[in-house]
Amino acid sequence: MRVSSKGDYACRALLSLALHPDEPGPTSVRDIAERTAIPQPYLEQILLALKGAGLVRSKRGVGGGYVLARSPAEIRISEILSAVDGPISLGDFGEPHQDGACDHEGQCVLLSIWKSAGEQMRRLMDEFTLQSVADAALGRAPYPEARLDFVI
Repeated sequence: MRVSSKGDYACRALLSLALHPDEPGPTSVRDIAERTAIPQPYLEQILLALKGAGLVRSKRGVGGGYVLARSPAEIRISEILSAVDGPISLGDFGEPHQDGACDHEGQCVLLSIWKSAGEQMRRLMDEFTLQSVADAALGRAPYPEARLDFVI
């Protein structure tokens, strides 16, 4: 799996909201764009997808903008990525045959590996909440370390 720029921007936008919890009222798209260096038109599209996924709420008009729909501790990085990029996987290769029959030599073994690796990535992204990332960004917690404890 590769995290797209849209996925990265979505995480950065929500992290920006999580890092400023004491701001009165919603945060404007312009303010989020300035703090994150995300182009505003692209950010608007991303925030609409995040709203559709129930991760943010919006208020229109003067004083409008976006707020997190849930506590940062309840929002997982995997949810953010899935909201803008679809399910976390290594690709859309189909399912391996379950009965050992395989149409092409070795294909089912590879399909099984791709599926397992995608599930490992999803589980890893499930471990990080917006709050844990914000805590690391604020120096309240250590940066997450690379994890190599895969079990296939």
